[in-house]
Amino acid sequence: MARLKVTDIDSQRMVVHIRGGKGRKDRDVMLSQALLEALRTYWRGLRHKPTEWLFPGNRWHTSRRPVTTKVLWTACQQAALRAGLEHKHIHPHTLRHCFATHLLEAGADLRTIQILLGHRDLEETTIYLHLSKKHLSATASPLDMLQLATSGEAIRSV
Repeated sequence: MARLKVTDIDSQRMVVHIRGGKGRKDRDVMLSQALLEALRTYWRGLRHKPTEWLFPGNRWHTSRRPVTTKVLWTACQQAALRAGLEHKHIHPHTLRHCFATHLLEAGADLRTIQILLGHRDLEETTIYLHLSKKHLSATASPLDMLQLATSGEAIRSV
């Protein structure tokens, strides 16, 4: 996120192009309408519109370099405080875990999550994701689909 370029936001296709992410691979991830609106609000609020980096360094947003990862860590810590999570260890990678978990709970399959996270191997995705209680309890047991005879019927058929 620190190294997003202005051109990485594709509002026509509603994707964000990630360059050299996990495994040094490029990939596209979905761009939500809410995020697009937040980015547009951010953009309109800038006095100096950046030409390369979406989030250029320094407080005036005029640096020729992107913000540092330390800036992202600080932003995560401040957001955690505002959310009342001051006793939790929140960091940028936590957002990745949450993103994957919410995708799973929303019904996304593991292959889709694998692609979005940039994992080479599906096994890496299954280890990375923890199945939430909501997801587990929403999964129907195949035993519930069996048509079992009542005890009297079972005895007569033997």
